[in-house]
Amino acid sequence: MAARHDFVILAVDAASVEAQLLLDALSDALLRINGDNGRSSFDVEAATPRGGFYLARDAAGELLGCAALRPLGEADSAVGELKRMYARPGSTGVGAALLAHVEAQARRHGYQALHLSTRVANTRAVAFYAKHGYAPVIAWGKYVGAAQSTCLGKTL
Repeated sequence: MAARHDFVILAVDAASVEAQLLLDALSDALLRINGDNGRSSFDVEAATPRGGFYLARDAAGELLGCAALRPLGEADSAVGELKRMYARPGSTGVGAALLAHVEAQARRHGYQALHLSTRVANTRAVAFYAKHGYAPVIAWGKYVGAAQSTCLGKTL
């Protein structure tokens, strides 16, 4: 029997103090795994009506993780992009809950697919996304020809 997890996931301003705490933790973790904190790939100012920045907390209000959604390419794109996905170490089930939440938001915003890029070296992330139905897709933008990156996607 799987353990039941009570998470609250809410949309917040990516520039908020709480969001920045999680983004800093993510950047530190990525720097350890990849040698790059990934900050250049996410602009908190790029708020869009077809996306958002989401925080996960436990029942006591403890910050557990975050994720962001935005259109991939043009504002009316049929493909959403998952960005800045992070779950604190030891926070079992948070990643899956955040991913399910972002996928639901993506459907609500009319996206037909969700794409993301992660580093090949981030083997835990690659395995996590594969487990949740993400498969390799054609690279876009700065990821074209970037051997260190893997681009993954899922039809919603």
